[in-house]
Amino acid sequence: MRALIVNCSPVRSGATAEIARLVSDRLVERCTVKTICIDDYQFSFCRGCRICHATGRCVLQDDVAEIMEEFARADIIVSVSPSYWADIPGQFKAFIDRCTPWCNTHEPHATIPRGKKGYAIALRTGPGMRECERIIQTIEHFYGHLEIACMGSLGLPGIENREMVEPRKEEIVSFCEKVLSHQES
Repeated sequence: MRALIVNCSPVRSGATAEIARLVSDRLVERCTVKTICIDDYQFSFCRGCRICHATGRCVLQDDVAEIMEEFARADIIVSVSPSYWADIPGQFKAFIDRCTPWCNTHEPHATIPRGKKGYAIALRTGPGMRECERIIQTIEHFYGHLEIACMGSLGLPGIENREMVEPRKEEIVSFCEKVLSHQES
């Protein structure tokens, strides 16, 4: 079983990265795990030309296809995203926009192998869950268009920095147990 953990934040060492590390550390017990940070890749914004709607390929040549190869290799995909003004970071949004060639809303479209299971983890500084729910909905919407089955999510409000992750470790580990149990059933 292969798991891909996506740090959707441009920050490679913050709270989101720490949560991604905890997830990776837990899943590696029963999976081959690869963790990527969205900011480690170079890609342009979608131009909205819609050529991909006719060809199933983007005219822009950059690292998006490389990221999608990681999605294709994985059986489990866990996207971990912070809140940037009540939604996903711009870098992750730009990546999602560029995944239109793989989107199931037009033919022809590129595809990744079927049967993947997707999970979303959202964190935010404030105390309420509403922003976390919005981020989770965005990730689940993205997964749906890639035909990745949305299997579960975790919202973590009240996390402002890396040090605030440790007191929430039990919640994260418990969520990872659910991820692993879905793979066994």
